[in-house]
Amino acid sequence: MSEKPKKKTAPRKTPAKKKTVLPVESSLVPPTHREVELLAYQLWVDRGRPHGDDAQDWLRAEEQLRPQQ
Repeated sequence: MSEKPKKKTAPRKTPAKKKTVLPVESSLVPPTHREVELLAYQLWVDRGRPHGDDAQDWLRAEEQLRPQQ
């Protein structure tokens, strides 16, 4: 029994699949280190740039940026 040779066909071109990006509710995403850093700096500037107590500004920035649950 003889088999028929298979025809070579060009591969099908399928449209590229688009990646679906779901919106992320900002209240669920923790702040980045950079976001806390920038806000802490701004809080420090707003307080008149006092020497020391940088941890106070950092903690306050974290608290203000913390996701609300």
